[in-house]
Amino acid sequence: EVQVVESGGGSVQAGGSLRLSCTASGFTFADSIMGWSRRAPGNECELVSSITSDGNIYYADSVKGRFAISRDNAKHMVYLTMNSLKPEDTAVYYCSAELEDGIWWHPPCWGQGTQVTVSS
Repeated sequence: EVQVVESGGGSVQAGGSLRLSCTASGFTFADSIMGWSRRAPGNECELVSSITSDGNIYYADSVKGRFAISRDNAKHMVYLTMNSLKPEDTAVYYCSAELEDGIWWHPPCWGQGTQVTVSS
């Protein structure tokens, strides 16, 4: 069974930092594109970042220069380091996994997620 578990969220003040972690199982992690998505209440899902099996990285314009994605294939984990956090980063953050572009093991903005709250 495909499973991802997000952790590391919390409440911080603007300008602060958090590192989110995702532990994954039930699929071929090393061959998959891993990503982070987020959704604030009433808003649409936003793909924040993704990283391919060979390290190619995508960032949404809204987080470029502030967030960094990384993965540890041995541990089946993916991380999102978030710096210079802004109130507009407040959302539930979700881990995603895809076999290739548009083919999902675990789709964006689905599951438990982890809450990130950034205050002014």
